[in-house]
Amino acid sequence: MPVTAYYMTPDRSLRRELGEQEIADALKTPGGLLWVDIEGDDEKDIGLLSGVFGFHRLAVDDCLGERINPPKIDDFENHLFVIIHGVNYSLESDIVSTSQLEMFIGVNFVVSHHTLPVLSTNEIIRRTEEDNRPMKRGADFLAHEITDALIDNVMPAIDAMSDVADDTEEEAIQNPQKSTLEAVLRLKRSTMQLRRVMTPQREIFNRLSRGEYPIITDKSRIYFRDVYDHLVRIEDLNQGIRERADNALSTYMSSVANRQNETMKLLSIVTAIFLPLSLLAGIYGMNFEFMPELSWKWGYFTVLGIMAAGLIGITWWLWLKNLIGKRKITVIRPLRVDPKKLLGHIDRLARENLDSWKL
Repeated sequence: MPVTAYYMTPDRSLRRELGEQEIADALKTPGGLLWVDIEGDDEKDIGLLSGVFGFHRLAVDDCLGERINPPKIDDFENHLFVIIHGVNYSLESDIVSTSQLEMFIGVNFVVSHHTLPVLSTNEIIRRTEEDNRPMKRGADFLAHEITDALIDNVMPAIDAMSDVADDTEEEAIQNPQKSTLEAVLRLKRSTMQLRRVMTPQREIFNRLSRGEYPIITDKSRIYFRDVYDHLVRIEDLNQGIRERADNALSTYMSSVANRQNETMKLLSIVTAIFLPLSLLAGIYGMNFEFMPELSWKWGYFTVLGIMAAGLIGITWWLWLKNLIGKRKITVIRPLRVDPKKLLGHIDRLARENLDSWKL
Protein backbone atom coordinates (compact mmCIF):
# COMPACT_ATOMS: atom_id res chain seq x y z
CA MET A 1 0.00 0.00 0.00
CA PRO A 2 1.33 3.49 -0.80
CA VAL A 3 0.12 4.82 2.58
CA THR A 4 0.43 2.79 5.77
CA ALA A 5 -1.03 4.40 8.89
CA TYR A 6 -1.05 3.25 12.51
CA TYR A 7 -2.55 4.99 15.49
CA MET A 8 -1.90 4.00 19.07
CA THR A 9 -4.76 5.32 21.19
CA PRO A 10 -4.24 6.74 24.70
CA ASP A 11 -5.30 3.36 26.12
CA ARG A 12 -2.43 1.65 24.16
CA SER A 13 -4.63 -0.09 21.60
CA LEU A 14 -3.49 -0.10 17.96
CA ARG A 15 -5.66 1.00 15.06
CA ARG A 16 -4.75 0.16 11.47
CA GLU A 17 -5.73 1.15 7.92
CA LEU A 18 -6.71 4.72 8.69
CA GLY A 19 -8.30 6.95 6.09
CA GLU A 20 -7.55 10.62 5.56
CA GLN A 21 -10.27 11.79 7.95
CA GLU A 22 -9.25 9.26 10.58
CA ILE A 23 -5.66 10.46 10.30
CA ALA A 24 -6.81 14.06 10.79
CA ASP A 25 -8.88 13.08 13.84
CA ALA A 26 -6.02 11.08 15.35
CA LEU A 27 -3.66 14.01 14.84
CA LYS A 28 -5.93 16.25 16.91
CA THR A 29 -6.35 13.72 19.72
CA PRO A 30 -3.81 14.25 22.54
CA GLY A 31 -2.21 11.32 24.31
CA GLY A 32 -1.96 9.02 21.30
CA LEU A 33 0.73 8.40 18.69
CA LEU A 34 0.21 8.50 14.93
CA TRP A 35 2.60 7.00 12.40
CA VAL A 36 2.04 7.47 8.68
CA ASP A 37 4.42 5.90 6.17
CA ILE A 38 4.09 7.09 2.56
CA GLU A 39 5.77 5.23 -0.28
CA GLY A 40 5.98 6.75 -3.75
CA ASP A 41 5.33 10.25 -5.05
CA ASP A 42 1.62 10.14 -5.82
CA GLU A 43 0.21 13.68 -5.59
CA LYS A 44 -2.82 12.53 -3.60
CA ASP A 45 -0.68 10.81 -1.00
CA ILE A 46 1.77 13.70 -0.85
CA GLY A 47 -1.25 15.96 -0.34
CA LEU A 48 -1.56 14.54 3.18
CA LEU A 49 1.64 16.31 4.11
CA SER A 50 0.38 19.79 3.32
CA GLY A 51 -3.38 19.28 3.57
CA VAL A 52 -3.77 17.25 6.77
CA PHE A 53 -0.51 17.89 8.62
CA GLY A 54 0.13 21.40 7.33
CA PHE A 55 3.85 20.96 6.82
CA HIS A 56 5.90 23.76 5.29
CA ARG A 57 5.89 23.93 1.51
CA LEU A 58 9.69 23.74 1.27
CA ALA A 59 9.74 20.54 3.30
CA VAL A 60 6.99 19.05 1.15
CA ASP A 61 8.91 20.00 -1.99
CA ASP A 62 11.88 18.00 -0.70
CA CYS A 63 9.63 14.93 -0.70
CA LEU A 64 8.58 15.37 -4.34
CA GLY A 65 10.35 14.01 -7.37
CA GLU A 66 13.38 11.76 -7.68
CA ARG A 67 15.91 14.41 -6.72
CA ILE A 68 18.42 13.27 -4.11
CA ASN A 69 18.74 15.85 -1.34
CA PRO A 70 21.68 15.97 1.07
CA PRO A 71 21.09 14.80 4.65
CA LYS A 72 19.84 17.61 6.86
CA ILE A 73 17.64 18.49 9.84
CA ASP A 74 15.28 21.49 10.02
CA ASP A 75 13.58 22.70 13.18
CA PHE A 76 10.06 24.01 12.57
CA GLU A 77 7.63 25.39 15.12
CA ASN A 78 6.09 22.11 16.28
CA HIS A 79 8.07 19.40 14.51
CA LEU A 80 11.43 18.39 13.08
CA PHE A 81 12.09 17.60 9.44
CA VAL A 82 14.92 15.14 8.84
CA ILE A 83 16.41 13.75 5.62
CA ILE A 84 18.65 10.73 5.99
CA HIS A 85 20.02 8.17 3.56
CA GLY A 86 20.38 4.45 3.50
CA VAL A 87 22.55 2.57 1.04
CA ASN A 88 22.14 -0.36 -1.26
CA TYR A 89 25.15 -2.28 -2.58
CA SER A 90 24.54 -4.35 -5.68
CA LEU A 91 27.05 -7.10 -6.38
CA GLU A 92 26.15 -6.84 -10.06
CA SER A 93 27.37 -3.25 -10.33
CA ASP A 94 29.68 -3.08 -7.28
CA ILE A 95 28.59 0.52 -6.75
CA VAL A 96 26.79 1.96 -3.73
CA SER A 97 23.42 3.54 -4.43
CA THR A 98 21.55 5.66 -1.89
CA SER A 99 17.93 5.55 -0.79
CA GLN A 100 16.46 8.72 0.68
CA LEU A 101 14.09 8.82 3.64
CA GLU A 102 12.29 11.98 4.75
CA MET A 103 10.78 12.08 8.22
CA PHE A 104 8.61 14.55 10.13
CA ILE A 105 8.83 14.16 13.91
CA GLY A 106 6.25 15.80 16.14
CA VAL A 107 5.13 15.39 19.72
CA ASN A 108 2.40 12.87 18.87
CA PHE A 109 3.16 11.88 15.28
CA VAL A 110 5.83 10.57 12.93
CA VAL A 111 5.46 10.80 9.16
CA SER A 112 7.98 8.95 7.00
CA HIS A 113 8.21 9.22 3.23
CA HIS A 114 10.34 7.39 0.69
CA THR A 115 10.04 7.12 -3.06
CA LEU A 116 11.37 3.56 -3.23
CA PRO A 117 10.81 0.65 -0.82
CA VAL A 118 13.04 0.89 2.25
CA LEU A 119 13.89 -2.20 4.27
CA SER A 120 14.02 -0.31 7.57
CA THR A 121 10.42 0.92 7.42
CA ASN A 122 9.23 -2.52 6.35
CA GLU A 123 11.00 -3.99 9.37
CA ILE A 124 9.41 -1.48 11.77
CA ILE A 125 6.00 -2.10 10.20
CA ARG A 126 6.45 -5.83 10.80
CA ARG A 127 7.42 -5.28 14.44
CA THR A 128 4.52 -2.89 14.93
CA GLU A 129 2.11 -5.50 13.60
CA GLU A 130 3.55 -8.09 15.98
CA ASP A 131 3.51 -6.33 19.36
CA ASN A 132 3.32 -2.55 18.74
CA ARG A 133 6.58 -2.19 20.65
CA PRO A 134 8.15 0.54 18.45
CA MET A 135 5.21 2.90 19.15
CA LYS A 136 4.90 2.37 22.91
CA ARG A 137 7.63 4.83 23.95
CA GLY A 138 6.60 7.89 21.99
CA ALA A 139 7.27 9.64 18.70
CA ASP A 140 10.97 10.28 19.33
CA PHE A 141 11.65 6.63 20.14
CA LEU A 142 9.72 5.54 17.02
CA ALA A 143 11.87 7.91 14.96
CA HIS A 144 14.95 6.34 16.51
CA GLU A 145 13.73 2.84 15.63
CA ILE A 146 13.24 3.80 11.98
CA THR A 147 16.59 5.56 11.65
CA ASP A 148 18.47 2.89 13.58
CA ALA A 149 17.13 0.17 11.28
CA LEU A 150 18.12 2.29 8.27
CA ILE A 151 21.69 2.74 9.52
CA ASP A 152 22.01 -0.92 10.52
CA ASN A 153 21.28 -1.89 6.92
CA VAL A 154 24.52 -0.16 5.92
CA MET A 155 26.62 -2.91 7.54
CA PRO A 156 25.80 -5.55 4.88
CA ALA A 157 27.06 -3.09 2.27
CA ILE A 158 30.25 -2.57 4.29
CA ASP A 159 30.77 -6.34 4.54
CA ALA A 160 30.22 -6.79 0.79
CA MET A 161 32.65 -3.97 0.00
CA SER A 162 35.21 -5.54 2.32
CA ASP A 163 34.89 -8.84 0.44
CA VAL A 164 35.43 -7.02 -2.86
CA ALA A 165 38.52 -5.36 -1.37
CA ASP A 166 39.89 -8.80 -0.43
CA ASP A 167 39.33 -10.13 -3.94
CA THR A 168 40.87 -7.11 -5.67
CA GLU A 169 43.94 -7.14 -3.43
CA GLU A 170 44.56 -10.81 -4.17
CA GLU A 171 43.90 -10.41 -7.89
CA ALA A 172 46.14 -7.33 -8.11
CA ILE A 173 49.05 -9.43 -6.86
CA GLN A 174 48.45 -12.76 -8.57
CA ASN A 175 46.78 -11.91 -11.87
CA PRO A 176 46.30 -8.19 -12.55
CA GLN A 177 43.86 -7.62 -15.39
CA LYS A 178 41.91 -4.69 -16.77
CA SER A 179 38.89 -5.94 -14.83
CA THR A 180 40.95 -5.62 -11.64
CA LEU A 181 41.52 -1.93 -12.27
CA GLU A 182 37.82 -1.42 -13.01
CA ALA A 183 36.86 -3.20 -9.77
CA VAL A 184 39.26 -1.05 -7.74
CA LEU A 185 37.92 2.17 -9.26
CA ARG A 186 34.32 1.09 -8.59
CA LEU A 187 35.24 0.31 -5.00
CA LYS A 188 36.84 3.74 -4.54
CA ARG A 189 33.76 5.36 -6.03
CA SER A 190 31.54 3.43 -3.60
CA THR A 191 33.60 4.52 -0.60
CA MET A 192 33.37 8.14 -1.71
CA GLN A 193 29.60 7.86 -2.19
CA LEU A 194 29.21 6.27 1.24
CA ARG A 195 31.32 8.95 2.85
CA ARG A 196 29.32 11.67 1.11
CA VAL A 197 26.07 10.56 2.76
CA MET A 198 27.35 9.22 6.09
CA THR A 199 29.43 12.19 7.21
CA PRO A 200 26.54 14.73 7.30
CA GLN A 201 24.30 12.18 9.02
CA ARG A 202 26.79 11.84 11.85
CA GLU A 203 26.32 15.53 12.64
CA ILE A 204 22.52 15.13 12.48
CA PHE A 205 22.47 12.37 15.09
CA ASN A 206 25.02 14.22 17.19
CA ARG A 207 22.63 17.16 17.38
CA LEU A 208 19.69 14.87 18.15
CA SER A 209 21.60 13.37 21.08
CA ARG A 210 22.77 16.68 22.60
CA GLY A 211 19.37 17.93 23.78
CA GLU A 212 19.20 20.64 21.14
CA TYR A 213 15.55 19.91 20.29
CA PRO A 214 12.79 19.80 22.95
CA ILE A 215 10.83 17.19 20.96
CA ILE A 216 13.60 14.66 21.67
CA THR A 217 13.23 13.58 25.30
CA ASP A 218 16.10 12.77 27.62
CA LYS A 219 15.26 9.06 27.54
CA SER A 220 15.63 8.92 23.75
CA ARG A 221 18.82 10.95 23.44
CA ILE A 222 21.02 8.06 24.52
CA TYR A 223 19.51 5.93 21.74
CA PHE A 224 20.33 8.57 19.15
CA ARG A 225 23.85 8.66 20.61
CA ASP A 226 24.03 4.92 19.90
CA VAL A 227 23.13 5.58 16.25
CA TYR A 228 25.84 8.24 16.20
CA ASP A 229 28.35 5.67 17.45
CA HIS A 230 27.27 3.29 14.68
CA LEU A 231 27.91 6.00 12.11
CA VAL A 232 31.39 6.64 13.53
CA ARG A 233 32.16 2.94 13.25
CA ILE A 234 30.82 2.84 9.68
CA GLU A 235 33.02 5.78 8.72
CA ASP A 236 36.07 4.07 10.21
CA LEU A 237 35.35 0.85 8.33
CA ASN A 238 34.68 2.78 5.13
CA GLN A 239 37.96 4.66 5.51
CA GLY A 240 39.76 1.35 5.98
CA ILE A 241 38.20 -0.02 2.79
CA ARG A 242 39.20 3.13 0.93
CA GLU A 243 42.81 2.73 2.09
CA ARG A 244 42.78 -0.90 0.99
CA ALA A 245 41.46 0.18 -2.40
CA ASP A 246 44.32 2.69 -2.68
CA ASN A 247 46.80 -0.05 -1.76
CA ALA A 248 45.24 -2.40 -4.30
CA LEU A 249 45.54 0.30 -6.96
CA SER A 250 49.21 0.83 -6.11
CA THR A 251 49.81 -2.92 -6.16
CA TYR A 252 48.08 -3.19 -9.52
CA MET A 253 50.18 -0.43 -11.03
CA SER A 254 53.36 -2.01 -9.63
CA SER A 255 52.39 -5.44 -10.97
CA VAL A 256 51.66 -4.03 -14.42
CA ALA A 257 54.95 -2.12 -14.38
CA ASN A 258 56.85 -5.26 -13.35
CA ARG A 259 55.17 -7.22 -16.12
CA GLN A 260 56.14 -4.56 -18.64
CA ASN A 261 59.70 -4.62 -17.32
CA GLU A 262 59.86 -8.39 -17.78
CA THR A 263 58.59 -7.99 -21.34
CA MET A 264 61.18 -5.31 -22.09
CA LYS A 265 63.86 -7.51 -20.51
CA LEU A 266 62.89 -10.40 -22.79
CA LEU A 267 62.92 -8.17 -25.86
CA SER A 268 66.30 -6.75 -24.85
CA ILE A 269 67.75 -10.25 -24.44
CA VAL A 270 66.46 -11.32 -27.84
CA THR A 271 67.91 -8.15 -29.37
CA ALA A 272 71.26 -8.70 -27.66
CA ILE A 273 71.42 -12.26 -28.97
CA PHE A 274 70.52 -11.55 -32.57
CA LEU A 275 72.16 -8.15 -33.02
CA PRO A 276 75.68 -9.56 -33.74
CA LEU A 277 74.16 -12.17 -36.02
CA SER A 278 72.29 -9.46 -37.88
CA LEU A 279 75.52 -7.47 -38.12
CA LEU A 280 77.36 -10.34 -39.78
CA ALA A 281 74.44 -11.09 -42.07
CA GLY A 282 74.24 -7.43 -43.00
CA ILE A 283 77.93 -7.16 -43.79
CA TYR A 284 77.99 -10.17 -46.07
CA GLY A 285 74.63 -9.27 -47.55
CA MET A 286 75.98 -6.07 -49.10
CA ASN A 287 76.12 -6.16 -52.88
CA PHE A 288 79.77 -5.23 -53.34
CA GLU A 289 81.55 -6.86 -56.24
CA PHE A 290 84.92 -7.26 -54.54
CA MET A 291 84.72 -8.84 -51.07
CA PRO A 292 87.65 -11.10 -50.05
CA GLU A 293 85.57 -13.84 -48.46
CA LEU A 294 83.01 -14.19 -51.24
CA SER A 295 85.29 -16.30 -53.41
CA TRP A 296 86.66 -18.34 -50.52
CA LYS A 297 85.61 -21.98 -50.53
CA TRP A 298 84.97 -22.18 -46.77
CA GLY A 299 83.69 -18.65 -46.31
CA TYR A 300 80.03 -19.59 -45.98
CA PHE A 301 80.68 -22.26 -43.33
CA THR A 302 83.13 -20.02 -41.52
CA VAL A 303 80.56 -17.24 -41.20
CA LEU A 304 77.95 -19.73 -39.98
CA GLY A 305 80.45 -21.04 -37.43
CA ILE A 306 81.24 -17.54 -36.22
CA MET A 307 77.52 -16.79 -35.92
CA ALA A 308 76.93 -20.04 -33.99
CA ALA A 309 79.89 -19.35 -31.71
CA GLY A 310 78.65 -15.81 -31.13
CA LEU A 311 75.18 -17.10 -30.33
CA ILE A 312 76.54 -19.61 -27.84
CA GLY A 313 78.92 -17.07 -26.31
CA ILE A 314 76.29 -14.39 -25.81
CA THR A 315 73.82 -16.92 -24.39
CA TRP A 316 76.49 -18.20 -21.99
CA TRP A 317 77.35 -14.67 -20.89
CA LEU A 318 73.67 -13.85 -20.25
CA TRP A 319 73.35 -17.08 -18.29
CA LEU A 320 76.39 -16.21 -16.16
CA LYS A 321 74.80 -12.82 -15.40
CA ASN A 322 71.59 -14.59 -14.31
CA LEU A 323 69.67 -12.77 -17.02
CA ILE A 324 68.29 -16.01 -18.45
CA GLY A 325 67.61 -19.33 -16.77
CA LYS A 326 68.24 -20.18 -13.14
CA ARG A 327 71.90 -20.96 -12.57
CA LYS A 328 72.57 -23.20 -9.59
CA ILE A 329 76.29 -23.92 -9.19
CA THR A 330 77.61 -25.33 -5.97
CA VAL A 331 80.73 -23.44 -4.98
CA ILE A 332 83.31 -25.68 -3.26
CA ARG A 333 85.32 -23.74 -0.75
CA PRO A 334 88.43 -24.99 1.08
CA LEU A 335 88.01 -26.12 4.66
CA ARG A 336 89.27 -23.54 7.09
CA VAL A 337 90.99 -25.12 10.12
CA ASP A 338 92.68 -23.37 13.00
CA PRO A 339 96.31 -24.65 13.09
CA LYS A 340 96.48 -24.58 16.91
CA LYS A 341 93.31 -26.66 17.21
CA LEU A 342 94.65 -29.10 14.61
CA LEU A 343 97.96 -29.58 16.51
CA GLY A 344 96.14 -30.03 19.77
CA HIS A 345 93.92 -32.68 18.22
CA ILE A 346 96.98 -34.54 16.82
CA ASP A 347 98.71 -34.48 20.23
CA ARG A 348 95.61 -35.86 21.93
CA LEU A 349 95.39 -38.73 19.45
CA ALA A 350 99.10 -39.47 19.92
CA ARG A 351 98.74 -39.67 23.71
CA GLU A 352 95.77 -42.00 23.38
CA ASN A 353 97.80 -44.30 21.10
CA LEU A 354 100.73 -44.36 23.56
CA ASP A 355 98.44 -45.24 26.45
CA SER A 356 97.00 -48.14 24.47
CA TRP A 357 100.49 -49.49 23.77
CA LYS A 358 101.38 -49.30 27.47
CA LEU A 359 98.43 -51.50 28.33
